[in-house]
Amino acid sequence: MKVLDKFYINGAWVAPCAGATYADITDPATEMVIGKLTMGNAEDAGRAVQAATAALPAWSGTAREARIGLLERVMACYQARLGELAQAVRQEMGAPSTLCNTLQAPIGLGQIQATTEALRHFEFESERGRSWIRREPVGVAALITPWNWPLNQIAAKVAPALAAGCTMVLKPSEIAPLDAVLFAEILHEAGVPAGVFNMVFGDGRVVGAALSSHRDVDMISITGSTRAGVEVAINAAPTVKRVAQELGGKSALVILDDADLHAAVASGVAQGMMNAGQTCIAPTRILVPRHCYEDAVSIAAAAANAIRVGDPADPETAMGPISNRAQYEKVQRMIRVGLEEGARLAAGGPGRPEGLERGFYARPTIFADVRNDMAVAREEIFGPVLVMIPYDGEEAAIAIANDTDYGLAAYVAGTDPERTRRVAARLRAGAVLLNGAMLDIAAPFGGCKTSGNGRECGPEGLAEFLEIKTVTSP
Repeated sequence: MKVLDKFYINGAWVAPCAGATYADITDPATEMVIGKLTMGNAEDAGRAVQAATAALPAWSGTAREARIGLLERVMACYQARLGELAQAVRQEMGAPSTLCNTLQAPIGLGQIQATTEALRHFEFESERGRSWIRREPVGVAALITPWNWPLNQIAAKVAPALAAGCTMVLKPSEIAPLDAVLFAEILHEAGVPAGVFNMVFGDGRVVGAALSSHRDVDMISITGSTRAGVEVAINAAPTVKRVAQELGGKSALVILDDADLHAAVASGVAQGMMNAGQTCIAPTRILVPRHCYEDAVSIAAAAANAIRVGDPADPETAMGPISNRAQYEKVQRMIRVGLEEGARLAAGGPGRPEGLERGFYARPTIFADVRNDMAVAREEIFGPVLVMIPYDGEEAAIAIANDTDYGLAAYVAGTDPERTRRVAARLRAGAVLLNGAMLDIAAPFGGCKTSGNGRECGPEGLAEFLEIKTVTSP
């Protein structure tokens, strides 16, 4: 039984303030409690902010070379503990071991590497006429991260904050605390100065609210649901701090009539089901020309039925359980909603896969004959549930894809490069992936509409943590 009863504040592991509560750490594959986590309160958040505020003058004044050197040491320490990090993610949120070893853990290292390269070439100062333009650290940053890709999101915020010269307080997800503790240990081992990085566990309504409303926090960066992002923005408004949000999504995959249908559908299902569908950019709406729609449904159903669901410790497993009970129950509810709305069940359905009696396992589910006004086409389900929608003509496909409250990602499949780019340009989304492409973590990532604002990754992600100052001469 793991007991996480300390917070990392001012370069040391410290006991929580009085009045702390406790939460269970649950293995979603077995539903067994594997640990206890101490949950902080507003006083704990305040102590962390105080440490970050005290450390800001010295750290914000460090040279580029010193920050690069620190990030290089962080990468070396991270590399040495890749196996531990992968195992932690598997235990806490149920991702298959293969995915953890090849992507869940390594992608955090990739984020730090990409940020380091951006820092090497970033233009912090420039001249424009009579003015000298400087980019300076925004100050103390509060970072709120989710449980679905925990190391990716922690690294995508911590690395650019360090690179920019900011100090910070991290509030990781209480559902995925094991990897966050390891990450904090890595930073400590790499020699991050006391107070530059701090970490407090707690839920959003207590610690998250305390951080987002704190007058000494200059910026808050959150990755989470749209609901959580709205709450953070409301709490941050009275102190007029910068708010960067990477929130929900309901991404469309537009399969054009010249696409390789089998490859496009199979790729869409694979991307949509990855990580048990718990990915904010997952292509959860597959749009197919009506003349080949039934063929596409058959391909999608076969691909979903072929996914091996099971114990995430088994290297042959392709899909593990849903991360936690609340999310599992939401996924099951939305599958029932789809059936009630009249969608045709092409694969999967309610309940666990056959042979799995325990654990938060869901069946890879494909709904056909879905209209874009159905709840299963409009709400972010965040599970292995994809919907298929027929369309008549390119203009209709673009209209359906854009008819959503979200704007995080979109996908286009087709053989004509000029056409796929033309369609991509008309989709209202922060990222458009063509023909099965994966995200480029050296390029900016973020959304529009209720999917948030601001950008992570690359130079643009670094720039989010910088304030612009203009110095003008006569």
